[in-house]
Amino acid sequence: MEMEEKYRLCIDGLKDFAASIGATDFVIGLSGGLDSTVVAALAVDAFGAQHVHGVLMPGPYSSDHSISDAQDLAQRLGMCARTVSIAAPFAALKEAFQEGWGEELVGLAAENSQARLRMTVLMALSNQYGWMLINTGNKSEAMMGYSTLYGDTAGAYAPIGGLYKTDVFALAEWMNQRARKAGQVEPVPQHVIDKPPSAELSEGQQDEKSLGVCYAELDQILIGLVEHGLSVEEVAAQGFDVAQVERINRTMRGYAFKRALEPPFPVIPY
Repeated sequence: MEMEEKYRLCIDGLKDFAASIGATDFVIGLSGGLDSTVVAALAVDAFGAQHVHGVLMPGPYSSDHSISDAQDLAQRLGMCARTVSIAAPFAALKEAFQEGWGEELVGLAAENSQARLRMTVLMALSNQYGWMLINTGNKSEAMMGYSTLYGDTAGAYAPIGGLYKTDVFALAEWMNQRARKAGQVEPVPQHVIDKPPSAELSEGQQDEKSLGVCYAELDQILIGLVEHGLSVEEVAAQGFDVAQVERINRTMRGYAFKRALEPPFPVIPY
């Protein structure tokens, strides 16, 4: 399937869902990462910049470039973007946890708490103004359970939820190429495409290191297992380490409960 067709499925799915619930304005968290950048560009294409409200939510581990990349994106798209820092709420949560539980909030609990604080901000804005929250998750991470329940799984609809991460990269490049041909400003800053993906929930964290596999390999394995219904042995026979395929298959099955709680998304044939 051509990238233009995948783009159309993503944007039409988002528009149809919004129309079905009568949504006219939308809120999205802008992390400066690839997924939120592409989703914001899709939303602006679908509804116009005046109806898409971006929120930067820097925390204790946010890099300077994540903020500048998000601001660059908002400027390119002509959308409003405001900042609500989670640094102080996160510090308050850690202090309350220490006082009430007698231990420090650390590790995965501390990382996921930041994601949930960000969703608290976004849901508050959704409730305050009646804006529909758009989810920014992709299929690679959903299949691997690489998301925070009641955090970045929140939202009414996930327009790139049917795309694997490598296709999110390809879609970003396609949207920029389309803009260049039309003599328009590229919607996706090149630095967002080039930098290593990171949730920035701990010092020096990178997504591929956390997943234990690069997205290019992960997506090929997932497509074999999920889209083509191949066995672990059949996927491994395509040139992948069998232990890696087994691990991915086991992880994918173990996180089915998370996917059951994620928002709807367009079905993309592979």
